[in-house]
Amino acid sequence: MAYDRIFNFSAGPSMLPVSVLEAARDDMLNYQGSGMSVMEMSHRSKVYDEIIKQAEALLREVMGIPQNYKVMFLQGGASLQFAMVPMNLLKTGKADYIVTGQFSGKAYQEAQKYGEINLAATTKPENFSRIPQQNELKLNPDADYVHICYNNTIFGTKWNYIPETGNVPLVADLSSCILSEPIDVSRFGLIYAGAQKNVAPAGLTIVIAREDLLREELPAFVPTMCNYSVMAQNESMYNTPPCYPIYVCKLVLDWIKGMGGLSAMQAHNQKKAAILYDYLDSSKLFKNPVSPESRSLMNVTFRAEDDEINARFVKETSANGMSNLKGHRSVGGMRASIYNAMPVEGVEKLVEFMKAFEK
Repeated sequence: MAYDRIFNFSAGPSMLPVSVLEAARDDMLNYQGSGMSVMEMSHRSKVYDEIIKQAEALLREVMGIPQNYKVMFLQGGASLQFAMVPMNLLKTGKADYIVTGQFSGKAYQEAQKYGEINLAATTKPENFSRIPQQNELKLNPDADYVHICYNNTIFGTKWNYIPETGNVPLVADLSSCILSEPIDVSRFGLIYAGAQKNVAPAGLTIVIAREDLLREELPAFVPTMCNYSVMAQNESMYNTPPCYPIYVCKLVLDWIKGMGGLSAMQAHNQKKAAILYDYLDSSKLFKNPVSPESRSLMNVTFRAEDDEINARFVKETSANGMSNLKGHRSVGGMRASIYNAMPVEGVEKLVEFMKAFEK
């Protein structure tokens, strides 16, 4: 069935698979004979309990999450995690932050409210055009944790390795790359991700935390709603969770599993990215500013030298069935976010248009 849909290159909220939208549509008025929509049902009902448990089980299966990790479906976005992480994980009051873009920078600033935070490395002087290498990281072996942002949505960079942090837990913001490729969860102490880029509609935040990092006794100033231990013990049901996004998350995980899992997603995403980067590397008009070893599979940034040409390009793509290609306001230029749900055909259409535009 044709739906007159465009190719949506938004950095988030972003595209969802059409089959997921169709399944949500079919369930909208009467979910599996319950007589109501998932939007309407009590989060304490037996029907919804099955949904959230299935969502967690699928996430564990698809990501290979070890049994000694808790999965939490929370609210507040990744931005709330900028505060929750130091509130929960600071014991000695010291942590290392590696700043590779805007969101890791915001996390670093927020953490300074709660402890002695060391800037272990940053590529800000290079306009965040690459990820620092292991030998550039000035890590404190006595830190409570090390924080990174694994994929940088605005600048289009990604860690091409998992940094070695010794016995210090590694905390990672995976908001813009979760479920895009296999990842060894056991290498991290805690992973968090806003779901609106690759998983579900806005409103859901996924947190995956190693059990030994969860403490019941936290400083008195920490709100109960910001206590990982409370959220984990109550199985994400301390308060009303973001019910509908969790339901869509379950549908997306079903779709990923049906596509062949994260290895298949990685191959799919590498194919799309290669089509776009190969063109950019040959283009005389558009340039990608990111060092090749640090290029993101999810967010591809590019620009022409003339801002008027950039503005014209964005306007003309919008008129040709492609939306949200304007770069973030802080960097300008263009950005194509090609998350899991973006089909190869979308990237091919973009490149065909870019070639014609360049001519």
